[in-house]
Amino acid sequence: RDSVASRGLGDVYKRQIYIMEFNLLAILVAAVVPIVLGFIWYNPKTFGTAWAREAEMTEEKMKSGNMPVIFLVSLLLSFILAFFVQMLTIHQFGALGMIGGDPASGEVLPSYQAFMDDYGNAFRTFKHGALHGAIAGIFMFTPVIAINGMFERKSWKYILINGMYWTLSLTIMGAIVCGWV
Repeated sequence: RDSVASRGLGDVYKRQIYIMEFNLLAILVAAVVPIVLGFIWYNPKTFGTAWAREAEMTEEKMKSGNMPVIFLVSLLLSFILAFFVQMLTIHQFGALGMIGGDPASGEVLPSYQAFMDDYGNAFRTFKHGALHGAIAGIFMFTPVIAINGMFERKSWKYILINGMYWTLSLTIMGAIVCGWV
């Protein structure tokens, strides 16, 4: 086995690999994705007109909201979402969650150490994050949108427009938070 100790890299190398740090810049960039994509997706030249019709959104209704507050709260919620998308896309967070403490404390179980020796930064790619983001969009977000939409008596067109938007948003967000190491 090619361990950290056998390579002579010692504790400095262990701390760089084995402590999962949050990439705040990646999280911030990913948080902007739903806002920017929303401007494109819900533009009248793309899906905006169909969405507005299916959502029963009128010009009067659109103008009645406080847009700065809506965008600010949307950005805050997107930041929270981007933060938690990491847990879906980065497998090492699962291993870290199982040890229930600080890996730098020296009280790490050998199984965690073995996992990190074997996998380290494996699967930390844009492609892998995009895959898990798409899976979350298709199998988590779209069903929730569909359930709400059916009870709200919305059309399947409305459900698909919103479900595809969130699937694409999560795909891009997953790619950013997972691949930006």
